[in-house]
Amino acid sequence: MSKKIYVGNISFKATTDDIRELFSKQGEVESVNIITDQHTGRPKGFGFVEMASEEDAKKAIAALNGSVFMERTLSVAEAKPQQPRERRGGFEKRRGGFSGGRGTGRGRRT
Repeated sequence: MSKKIYVGNISFKATTDDIRELFSKQGEVESVNIITDQHTGRPKGFGFVEMASEEDAKKAIAALNGSVFMERTLSVAEAKPQQPRERRGGFEKRRGGFSGGRGTGRGRRT
């Protein structure tokens, strides 16, 4: 089992110190990372806690999964390794120049 724990449904008001304090009751906390939106800087409502040992991680999951913290029911589970993301579609690269018909010239020359 990993020492890294996924924590979901975190209150948007919660700080890393709040989460650290909550999890430190179950064992030694090495790090807390609340995920934020890269454009707005606002929390996304989930994060990760790394515990000092696997035993501490198991205790924290057992004690805190489904518990209410800051009026939100937490989802606490072992963090899974990040899966490689598929490339999303973007803008198609187009290559230069006009691509047009004959245009509206002077008419037919004879």
